[in-house]
Amino acid sequence: MEKQDLNKQINDTMLAMAKDPKNVELYHTLSELYLEQQDYDKVMSVLDSLLAIAPDDVRALVGMGTMWFYEKDFRKSLSYYNKALQINPKNYLIYYNIGNVFAEWKNFPKALFYYNRAIDLNSMNPEIYNAIALLYNDNEDYIESKAYYEKALSLDPMNLTALVDMGNVCFKLFDYETALELYKRVFALNIDNKVVAICIGNTYTLMKKREEAYSYFEKALKMEGDNYRAYICYAISLSEFGENDMAIEMYKKAIEIFPKQPNAYQLLGNLYTNLGRIEEGMDEYKKVLHFAQNDAQTYVLLGNAHYLNNEIEKAIGSYKAAIDIQPENDEFKLVYYQIMDEYIDTKRKEMEA
Repeated sequence: MEKQDLNKQINDTMLAMAKDPKNVELYHTLSELYLEQQDYDKVMSVLDSLLAIAPDDVRALVGMGTMWFYEKDFRKSLSYYNKALQINPKNYLIYYNIGNVFAEWKNFPKALFYYNRAIDLNSMNPEIYNAIALLYNDNEDYIESKAYYEKALSLDPMNLTALVDMGNVCFKLFDYETALELYKRVFALNIDNKVVAICIGNTYTLMKKREEAYSYFEKALKMEGDNYRAYICYAISLSEFGENDMAIEMYKKAIEIFPKQPNAYQLLGNLYTNLGRIEEGMDEYKKVLHFAQNDAQTYVLLGNAHYLNNEIEKAIGSYKAAIDIQPENDEFKLVYYQIMDEYIDTKRKEMEA
């Protein structure tokens, strides 16, 4: 709706409300107009006024719950949804919304319970199956996640979100052929989708199809020339196919876009280290630690680089720093003690010589 038309409708509705201040439908109309205007404070103000005159209005209660959900105040959101549920326990949407709250709280059993109750009341809504699929995906149960995406797509075959998300699940299950098919279905419907273009490039990389992979990364960069993720994924692909000089250039372009994002520095450091360019690798790891001082994994990588460079004492210092950050990490401790044993044994032999 045009802005001018929207403002006129808002003014007309407010005039009507002045004449009929207890007309519930006018409140709902005004809140929907403000929602279209993305003026969320006014949406909540209108709904609050409505609940003052009609405290059992389920639509208003659900609306307030949803607005608080968007505000990330999930306790307030749940309180409104629960009140709506007491008034209308047969409304599938309320169960679905409560499921969303528990999903945000990472309470898998309760989220699943409410989603299933929503399905009991409305088994034909694909968004509920999408939500359950995402829940299983977050819990790394990709088989179940895929099954629910399939149910969602059987109800809505053109659901782009479900197609991409199911593609991602198939990718995690190493079913690259199916992932590629799903991504390409989305890309055919939306050829300007740079995220999907990158997904296709990543999939072709793992399928060892170099030219196809490169072509989709190029498409993503043609759509958005400063796409950080496209440069990162392109660099990974290039290094996978042994084109390391080009990969280094791609990482550097990513760094130019987001110079304070540590991920690119770490990946570039890994590449340098794998190429035997240890000093350059360590320089990149130190840049990561400049931006992320408590990144234990980078301390381990730096320790590995020092070890490869025969700087054992510095390696020990880096591993110790990683353990100080993550004292519960047994893998870090194992490496640390192995290097310490080696260092002590070397020193003992030097003293005996």
